[in-house]
Amino acid sequence: MSNIALRLAWRNLWRYKRRTWLTVGAMVFSNSLLIFSISLQFGSYEMMINNTLQAFSGHIQVQHEAYLDDPKMRYALDDITGTTDQLRNGLNSQNISARAAGFALASSNDRSYGLQILGVEPNFEPNVSTIPGLVNQGRYLQDDSYDEIVIGSVLARNLKVELGDEITFLGSGFDDSFAAGVVRVVGIFESGLPDLDRSMAQISLAYFQDAFAMQGRGHSIAIRASHIDDVANLEMQIESMLSGQKNLVVRDWVALQPGLKQAIQADMTSAWFMYIVLIILVAFSVLNTQLMSVLERTREFGTMMALGLNPGILSRLVMVETFLMACLGLALGILIGFVITWYLSIVGFSYPGMEEMAVKFNLPDRMYPSVTFLSLVLGPGIVAISSLLAALYPALRLYILLPIEAMRAA
Repeated sequence: MSNIALRLAWRNLWRYKRRTWLTVGAMVFSNSLLIFSISLQFGSYEMMINNTLQAFSGHIQVQHEAYLDDPKMRYALDDITGTTDQLRNGLNSQNISARAAGFALASSNDRSYGLQILGVEPNFEPNVSTIPGLVNQGRYLQDDSYDEIVIGSVLARNLKVELGDEITFLGSGFDDSFAAGVVRVVGIFESGLPDLDRSMAQISLAYFQDAFAMQGRGHSIAIRASHIDDVANLEMQIESMLSGQKNLVVRDWVALQPGLKQAIQADMTSAWFMYIVLIILVAFSVLNTQLMSVLERTREFGTMMALGLNPGILSRLVMVETFLMACLGLALGILIGFVITWYLSIVGFSYPGMEEMAVKFNLPDRMYPSVTFLSLVLGPGIVAISSLLAALYPALRLYILLPIEAMRAA
């Protein structure tokens, strides 16, 4: 690209300033909107992942290799408390909690219902799950809790129990013996998920191990990462620390919640449909601008070709004009989009009703766009490429332009 071609292209752009600025303005608006929308989308996915995982599963779990596909009592980890302490010391993190799970029939004075009973570590469960923060009646389990239970609001309603009432449960232990116990309701939580509130209850891990004859065993160790981007590295560290133990596997959130990733992919697909419509509109704007420019200069181009100028040179000149216009829209769009998105990524924003919902469900009350290199260049880059492709038609028209007819054009 010669210096003269750049100077000519730049001069030609400003022969019709209003038209050029309208086209550049469309590029700037679309680029800024794409940067904000894609960054917000990435940020909302991160928020959705964290909110879903923090509700119960955590970002990573250590399990028996067969437990995920067939969650039976016998697929347990030996000395789960010792393994959990090893991970806490090795990773220097308190966001790790051991769990055991079993199914039982729970009975009150009036009714009986089937449910899943979880044995948890009361001191560490709040670090990996939001459920302890959702107890709206009574309190959560304490370190010395032994024969106490926390249940969901729907289950409490179904069993017709209140705080202080006793529940009897009957299930099958690790050694196929009968597991039975009488526990007192000390807390009732409301997660907003009816299935969870109906079917889950939590007791202390120590009491669970005694009641279900677990002998120090457990079924999973939940780990919460400080950031979603740290999951892969954290998973490798855990695998390295536990490499000597048999029948044990480390699973990340994708394996634990495959439906969550599928939902994100489906949402991304639908969002890109709207983005493509916006990009096409900008491309047609560039096509209109450059086609008008070529048609208005038909006589000028005919004269230049009559003087011996190659049509390829004129065609490249039109493409250089489009390239300069795309660069201007790209630079201004990225600058404006970055400033707006970066500011909102720091202060966040919320829509009406979000704060009330966040308080109710123990979730963050603001959304934060995620500013990354990909979110900054992906949308504007596609807009720039589409603009250059749109300018191909006006540029290629010059190859079929006849100098005599062009010079006669009004």
